Amino acid sequence: MSLDSLADAFYDELRDVYSAEKQLTKALPKMIKHATNADLKKALEDHLKETEKQVDRVEQAFEDTGKAARAKSCEAMKGLIEEASEMLKTDAEPAVKDAVIIACGQKVEHYEIATYGTLCTWAEMLGYKTATEQLKLNMGEEEAADKKLSKVAETVNREAMDAGSAKKK
Repeated sequence: MSLDSLADAFYDELRDVYSAEKQLTKALPKMIKHATNADLKKALEDHLKETEKQVDRVEQAFEDTGKAARAKSCEAMKGLIEEASEMLKTDAEPAVKDAVIIACGQKVEHYEIATYGTLCTWAEMLGYKTATEQLKLNMGEEEAADKKLSKVAETVNREAMDAGSAKKK
């Protein structure tokens, strides 16, 4: 695809985030399965439901452009998910694994926040009103998910520290 205009770049990036969100709907259940902290499980379960809605919103953004909703493999998300998958296979104390799940989850959230920030700016500049509204909703949910993970991390990280201290004694 040739990127001759900002509209081309917007469409290309929209295809990328569409792939990212679809990949995430498959990866989150694995993270949920490995999480042991109840608050972490709930945060991930809630975000899975949001992510499914975000896919629909991205499709609405495509409609605003008049172009087909076609995913382009998001290599960044693929890499983040691959990293998380490797970490899930690691033998670890449950609290430590929960801390790692949070770290991996926040990397994903930060990537999505950056992507949606760009897409919102471009959509607004290009006059895509529906796309702007839908993408801003997605960005708000990503920011809220990141804050929720930070809040859960306050407890989980202490538990992970305590698990490590107990093992050393």
